Amino acid sequence: MSFEELTTAAFHQQLRGGAINSADLVRWYLERIAELDAGGPRLGAVVTVNPGALAEAEACDAAFAATRELSGPLHGVPVLVKDQAETAGIPTSFGSALFADYVPARDATVVARLREAGAVVLAKTAMCDFAAGWFSFSSRTDHTKNPYALDREVGGSSAGTAAGLAANLGLLGVAEDTGGSVRVPGSFAGLFGLRPTTGLVSRTGFSPLVHFQDTPGPLGRTVGDVAALLDVMAGYDPADPFTAVAARRSGPGDYAASLAGASLSGARVGVLADAFGSHPESGAVNDVVRAAIGALRAAGAEVVDGLELPGLPEWISGTSLYSTQSKEDITAFLAARPTAPVRSFEEIYASGTFHPLTDLMHDIAAGPKEAADAPGYFRMRLRQEEFRRALLRVMAHADVDVLVYPTVQVPPPTRRELADLRWTALTFPTNTVIASQSALPAMTVPVGMTPDGLPVGMDVLGRPLAETQLLRFARAWEEHAQPRRAPVLPALAAPDGAAR
Repeated sequence: MSFEELTTAAFHQQLRGGAINSADLVRWYLERIAELDAGGPRLGAVVTVNPGALAEAEACDAAFAATRELSGPLHGVPVLVKDQAETAGIPTSFGSALFADYVPARDATVVARLREAGAVVLAKTAMCDFAAGWFSFSSRTDHTKNPYALDREVGGSSAGTAAGLAANLGLLGVAEDTGGSVRVPGSFAGLFGLRPTTGLVSRTGFSPLVHFQDTPGPLGRTVGDVAALLDVMAGYDPADPFTAVAARRSGPGDYAASLAGASLSGARVGVLADAFGSHPESGAVNDVVRAAIGALRAAGAEVVDGLELPGLPEWISGTSLYSTQSKEDITAFLAARPTAPVRSFEEIYASGTFHPLTDLMHDIAAGPKEAADAPGYFRMRLRQEEFRRALLRVMAHADVDVLVYPTVQVPPPTRRELADLRWTALTFPTNTVIASQSALPAMTVPVGMTPDGLPVGMDVLGRPLAETQLLRFARAWEEHAQPRRAPVLPALAAPDGAAR
């Protein structure tokens, strides 16, 4: 039996009908990881398979057999978890070869909530060193291949989660977004990916990059899966003061339940014209996104074209604090972990143990030990607040619900282009920083393919805590356009050598 493109809702329906159980599904995914990730095309999405995954699935099945009740909203669901999240008893490397043998004593809050909801942690997934970049390469796992074009990047830093979901190596995926690390790989892998409002989801147990921008977020092949995962991830955590904004949520089920009746009719959509790219590679992306905007209009959305935020490039550069903030944040995180093999960013950098193409590490090393010592630091922090107000004013003046634009201005680059330094971390033309550096929620939705067969995503930016609205918009688009296209991977070989 094939479980490709399986959803959480369909899995639970089949489970209740006796057609499938969690152990069956986990075995299938483990076989697929062995054949497509460790073997075959060697995608490089998975860092560590949870050795207890099958036992956890069997325990879920035994509980269901005894009670005929699901243990939680993610009962028996195999989840891919970015290796940025600490997992008790399972090695957690943060993308670094230095941490290959680091085994945390406690789960990150999000991981604990997954387990409480009945999920099975299937595997930890690849990321660049300490999430410091837009691409997959790391000292721990080298490159992660894009399932749609094996010579191209899948994007980062949540590379393994995105590649794994695109290739059906897991059912749901936990990612993390500081500057776009949910949405860049989501766009490049034809997935739906949500950056929640900062503070809606706890960051406890995730290695940081810029703490006031960091947020875990869900990735999925369908909007329903993204919503189901967000229901479990979101909520107040006393260990993370930023989550005070989530303290009054009414509980699990809100986001998934809100999807019913979603419609594009009457939705007011603003097109942020100055976020479209002008690079030589941008034309194909712009064409796909503009065609999707036309489809929105034809489906009944009220589209307001030609919106601009004057000085957008200056807004972005004037609110970019990665090279200023990250040294202090990474050091504080490591210093709080007595069993960590290194205890500061300086030790990481001095060791030279990071991928040579991870150029942001050099920028971070050149930054201050304490962020507040940098000239203009507080002005840039204030500028982020002003950026948010400026974007919200564009939305208010045009009377639109959301702003849309290409998630990334260019298609997935080839590994050769990256080796030739076509792009660096601070020059890569990703629009994901618009939401990240203004603390607004945004969701990438797949909108089509370039003539070369590469996925294109469209970012949908909303107001603070507008996740329900973003998810409903994405669900309506999904139902209208059916945009998900699974990659065509090399045929799997049966034990006798015959294709299957």
